[in-house]
Amino acid sequence: MFDSVLAVVLHRHCPLGHVRRWRHPPVYRPLVDLSTMEERHLILTYRLDRATILELCAQLEPDLMSPIRHPTGIPPQVQVLSVLHFLASGSFQTTVAIASGMSQPMFSNVLSRVLFALLKHMRSYIVFSEVEDLATVKGDFYALGHIPNIICAIDGTHVALVPPHRSEQVYRNQKNYHSMNVQMLCLADQYICHVNAMFPGSVHDAYILRNSSIPYVMGQLQRHRLWLIGDSGYPNLSWLLTPVRNPRTRAEERYNEAHGRTRRVIERTFGLLKARFRCLHMTGGSLFYSPKKVCQIIVACCMLHNLALHRQVPFLQEDGPDGGVVAAVEPVESEEEEDEEDDIDNRNTVILQYFQ
Repeated sequence: MFDSVLAVVLHRHCPLGHVRRWRHPPVYRPLVDLSTMEERHLILTYRLDRATILELCAQLEPDLMSPIRHPTGIPPQVQVLSVLHFLASGSFQTTVAIASGMSQPMFSNVLSRVLFALLKHMRSYIVFSEVEDLATVKGDFYALGHIPNIICAIDGTHVALVPPHRSEQVYRNQKNYHSMNVQMLCLADQYICHVNAMFPGSVHDAYILRNSSIPYVMGQLQRHRLWLIGDSGYPNLSWLLTPVRNPRTRAEERYNEAHGRTRRVIERTFGLLKARFRCLHMTGGSLFYSPKKVCQIIVACCMLHNLALHRQVPFLQEDGPDGGVVAAVEPVESEEEEDEEDDIDNRNTVILQYFQ
């Protein structure tokens, strides 16, 4: 009798580490079976098709495998699927965690791990055009508005977040909500070839451009007489074409019309990106993360957007026409002009040569 009582007392007062040695580790049972899901349902839920998801899982698996000393880790495929669901739906962590069969703290850890693993491959997913590809790139842009030598469209878009308390005003943009101001460059097929998500919402587009790597890169390409195309929020530079603010001739009006047709590809890119990954859209609410984590989420979504384009995965929307593939277009944001001296010689040359 004494021995049995002593055994109970010793068991209750043993250090936690000793008790765990005799417990059977819990087994994680995935709630989602990728092999049995319908292809359309896969794309609606995760924004990628089955083959692309499997390839992505294989690429990220080395970084997502749990250490041997933690046998209760979530399988890499489940980690990737849960994060894709979170990015696509814009839901709260708790909702996605329940759907994935894990706790909210566990999903928070999984999100960080998947983002870290994905961002290690950023330079493979977001690539500025190589010189040997420029002929095709210029031809695609010329087909949009008949302006020659355009290689990228540039603009900024805002992604809402809950700001740090001590620097709340820095993140308040001109539309009076808190955000990150994200500069992107895209090609004519909506491929994102540059993204800068480091600046808060109060920072002007032209300032972000000046403090990015783009001026240096375009300076290196000037011998090819290449241009970016942007709205009137940017200065007209030797490598950046903007619209004529007050057109006075028919040639300038024709140039502005062609400029608008060409530049709108970046607005369509923003619209498709935010429709595909609702966590970036205002309807998904503000992101409840630090600015650094929000930056990581934005870049990860851009990488996955490019992956979907490369693999020709259609954008499906349940309430779209015919179950449909829809072309999402983001509303044009107001263009706030910044006082900066324009270099208009190149724009005048374009107008005289092509729009007289």
